[in-house]
Amino acid sequence: MPRPLRVAIVGSGPAGIYAADALLKSDVAAGPGVSIDIFERMPAPFGLIRYGVAPDHPRIKGIITALHQVLDKPQIRLFGNVDYGTDVHLDDLRAFYDGVIFATGAMADRALPIPGIDLDGSYGAADFVSWYDGHPDVPRTWPLEAEKVAVLGVGNVALDVARILAKTADELLPTEIPPNVHEGLKANKAMEIHVFGRRGPAQAKFSPMELRELDHSPSIEVIVDPEDIDYDDGSIATRRGNKQADMVAKTLENWAIRDVGDRPHKLFLHFFESPTEILGEDGKVVGLRTERTALDGTGNVKGTGEFKDWDVTAVYRAVGYLSDKLPKLPWDIDSGTVPDAGGRVIQETGEHLTSTYVTGWIRRGPVGLIGHTKGDANETVANLLDDYRNDRLGTPGSPDPEAVDAFLAGRGVRYTTWDGWYRLDAAEKALGEPQGRERVKIVEREDMLRESGA
Repeated sequence: MPRPLRVAIVGSGPAGIYAADALLKSDVAAGPGVSIDIFERMPAPFGLIRYGVAPDHPRIKGIITALHQVLDKPQIRLFGNVDYGTDVHLDDLRAFYDGVIFATGAMADRALPIPGIDLDGSYGAADFVSWYDGHPDVPRTWPLEAEKVAVLGVGNVALDVARILAKTADELLPTEIPPNVHEGLKANKAMEIHVFGRRGPAQAKFSPMELRELDHSPSIEVIVDPEDIDYDDGSIATRRGNKQADMVAKTLENWAIRDVGDRPHKLFLHFFESPTEILGEDGKVVGLRTERTALDGTGNVKGTGEFKDWDVTAVYRAVGYLSDKLPKLPWDIDSGTVPDAGGRVIQETGEHLTSTYVTGWIRRGPVGLIGHTKGDANETVANLLDDYRNDRLGTPGSPDPEAVDAFLAGRGVRYTTWDGWYRLDAAEKALGEPQGRERVKIVEREDMLRESGA
């Protein structure tokens, strides 16, 4: 009787779990069956859902419920606190599995090459997100001394950063933020937050719901300059062809024509301002210089030669995430992705790297919403299964699941399991219960391992 197809998935965020789900729904799962091991470098699963989504977005975190149902399946095992490239390597995985899918996502900040970007007070949005989401590998404190702050970028991460900076600590207390984050936010001095976009309202990458949520806080006054409401032929075409872009533009138009209210924290959304330099004195941020831009007819913009200096003492760049290079895999340094064809990893020779696949942001870059990841996973898994049916996969020398446990034990790797996640989950909920909160996130890696029973 043929043994089940053995697949390793590196990364337990939505991309990896959707790939596991696609495998479980395939005809191969019915016979001879599939056996899936998911490797995750954090002690807890769910990737960017746990460590990249703002804590005041429980609706998005609800996706965890669906992911949970997949990981509950008996064909799947979770190995948490296992770092690819340190604890386990590609050759190791090939010894145990027929196929390996990398779904490692993106957690670093993309560079913004302008003068002053390295000044004290200039930050990457991803680092700030990791701090307020209680990531164990970042510092426990965050400097929040600036009264006036700039956020560069017009995507949902920029909105998250601006909203967290503009809300009060007590507004965020009902969420799962850990005590160190609540204490840090209580010291936040920000009263003015300025969000800058290089292009116009029709080109903003906000999702309509995220944008509207900005205005729901009793402490945030959202302000849009009427002069920033401008469209050319390309912008009008974008609005006609993209319902979300049209909804975003309408929301911004409504905010531009209303009277400014008296909510204490002012959040300005600026368009047609391209950051050209972060200004500094004595190594610290003292301002931001932007160049006014104008639409060119196509929806793109050109500089006008008109510059403005903004009085801010902290700058957060939210210009995109970047994946970490994965050892033993080819790499496109410009896009920060693994080269692929339909999810098959492609070497410099143009040939498929046998048994090796990618899905999610490591494949296509950090673009799109969580739901877009599902189509990615389906395509990658379909090609893996095609290679399986046509005998194009390598043959593992030790396909028994127990061989993986023995290997990790021999390496001295202290790993968490899916049962361990249930224990950690219960511990976090128990911390929140006395305060009437759903959970309080546990931050320290050692505490997570202990609660997980590792």
